[in-house]
Amino acid sequence: MDSQNQTPAMNQEIFTLDLPVETVSVYLICCNLSDNNTVISTKNLSSMWNGTETLLIEGLKDLEERNILRKIISDGEEKNIYQLSDVKDWKLS
Repeated sequence: MDSQNQTPAMNQEIFTLDLPVETVSVYLICCNLSDNNTVISTKNLSSMWNGTETLLIEGLKDLEERNILRKIISDGEEKNIYQLSDVKDWKLS
C-alpha cells in the first residue's frame, strides 16, 4: 500500500456486524488486495483463501448482500471482479 496517498481499505465497522468469521476473513483478504492495488477477483481471492471454495463463495455472497462488496464484472462462470463499498453504503442491519 502507498501509505502516502491511500487510506487503508479495512473499516473497523466490520467487527460490529456479527458476521461469520469466514465472511470477515474474506473481507480482510479483499482489503489486503485493495491496499496492495491488486484486483479483487475470485482468482486472487482463491489463491489466498485457506478454507473451502464453498465458504469463500458464501463469504462473498454475505458481503454482497450487505453492500460491503460489489460485483463489478462477471463472465458468468464464477470469474468475478469486485470492488469494496464505502462504509456509508453498507447495510448495517
